[in-house]
Amino acid sequence: MTSKGVAPYDAPAVVAWLKRNATKATRDGMARFGIPSDHALGVTMSQLKTLAKLTGRNHALAEDLWSTGIYEARLLAALIDDPSAVTSAQMDRWCKDFDNWGIADTVCFALFDRTEHRWEKVTKWATRKPEFEKRAAFALLWGLTVHDKSAPDSQYLGGLALIERAAADDRHFVKKAVNMALRAVGKRNRALNVAAVATAKALAASDDVHAQWIGRDALRELQGPVVARRISR
Repeated sequence: MTSKGVAPYDAPAVVAWLKRNATKATRDGMARFGIPSDHALGVTMSQLKTLAKLTGRNHALAEDLWSTGIYEARLLAALIDDPSAVTSAQMDRWCKDFDNWGIADTVCFALFDRTEHRWEKVTKWATRKPEFEKRAAFALLWGLTVHDKSAPDSQYLGGLALIERAAADDRHFVKKAVNMALRAVGKRNRALNVAAVATAKALAASDDVHAQWIGRDALRELQGPVVARRISR
C-alpha cells in the first residue's frame, strides 16, 4: 500500500480509499463477530494500521473521520488521534456514539487510555445506562492495566469497587468487559491479585447469577499457575 490516492490525508480522500479497499468478505466476517454492518465497509484492521502509519498523528483529521459515522473511519480516528489533544468533552461525545464492542474497545485501548482524563472517565462511565457506554468504562480500565505503568494500586482498587457494583448487569457486552477488567487488574501485581481474588470470591458467592459467573470465571485465571508465575516476577 502506498499513500497514492489518500494524500493530503483529508477525510474525503481517506473515506474514498476505504471504499476502494473494502471487501464484502471482510464485512461479512465482522458480522459474525457481532459488529453491525450498517455503517461498516469491510476493511481489515491490518490495512487501517498501515494507513495510520502513513497519515501519522492528526487530531483534526481524526475528528473529521469520526464525524463520518463509518465504522472503519472511526477505528482509524482512534489510531491517529493525538492523546494530548483529546479533551474531556471529546471523550464524552465519542463515548455516546459507541454502538458496538469493537469501536468501544479500540478507542479505549488505542487512544483514551493514554489521555489525561482517562481515570475520571472510568468512574463516570461506569454508571452509564447505554450498554456500550458502560462497557467503555471497563474496557478503559482493562486498557489502563496494560498502558498506565505509573498508576498507583489505589486507582485499581477503586476500579475493583466499580467492578463489584456493575457485576449484576446482565447485558452480554457489559458483563464480558467487567469480567476482563477484573482479570486484568488481578494480573498487574501480587497485591492487586490478592485484592482481585477477594473481589472475585465475593462475586462468586453472590445471589446474582451474572455476578457469580464473573467471579467464578475470573478465579479460574487469577488463581491459576500462569498468573502465579507472572506476578512472582
